[in-house]
Amino acid sequence: MALQEYSAGLYIQHFEPPLSLNQFKLIAFDMDSTLINIECIDEVADAAGRKAQVAAITEAAMRGEINDYKESLRQRVQFLKGVPESALNEVYQHRLQLNPGAQDLVMACKKAGLKIVLVSGGFTFFTDRVRDTLSIDFTRSNVFEIEDGLLTGKMVDQSWGDICDGEEKRRMVMQTATDLGIAMNQVIAMGDGANDLPMMTACANAGGLSVAYHAKPKVCEQAMIAIETGGLDRLLEVIRI
Repeated sequence: MALQEYSAGLYIQHFEPPLSLNQFKLIAFDMDSTLINIECIDEVADAAGRKAQVAAITEAAMRGEINDYKESLRQRVQFLKGVPESALNEVYQHRLQLNPGAQDLVMACKKAGLKIVLVSGGFTFFTDRVRDTLSIDFTRSNVFEIEDGLLTGKMVDQSWGDICDGEEKRRMVMQTATDLGIAMNQVIAMGDGANDLPMMTACANAGGLSVAYHAKPKVCEQAMIAIETGGLDRLLEVIRI
């Protein structure tokens, strides 16, 4: 079954809308280019004059053209060696914005009783701030190694592992659901890149929902809902409050 246009710029497959938001208990969001308007690592690389090199790797990874996401991220982070920590705040203050509809969708989900998890291949400097802005319940992302106020070009291992890639996103979403006593058919996963497909597929296969937001072609093709125009809150056209 191919994606069918439900309304202008909003496509669906494999289910019959409308659904009720009350059917769900957990929603998982990607951050970069999903909840927010930028790929943070590309913008940080701009401070080192290396945005073009880093953005090219990011684009290939998000399109699913790079098999080893972890290695692609290590390569991009190496380009950031010597970037001052202050550049992170510069990106946050002057370049990062919530995507249209992000606040409205998160508020609607919280009002309906859903828990919110943010799973990102990005970095805690940004996910922690987005978490606090939107009152998100749980996050998982990566940590820059910083010494003497400068990025070292490496990342810090965490208690759960080394890098939050697609498999770790899937694992985090499933573990969060298990910990909260939530069945996977009550989970929504929303993203834009190939590294979001593992969590999106896990939800879809279990009877939950997978949502692509202004996503790469490979992601749109596999999603149950694809939002290609407008804001994140367009999901509420299909899943009614």
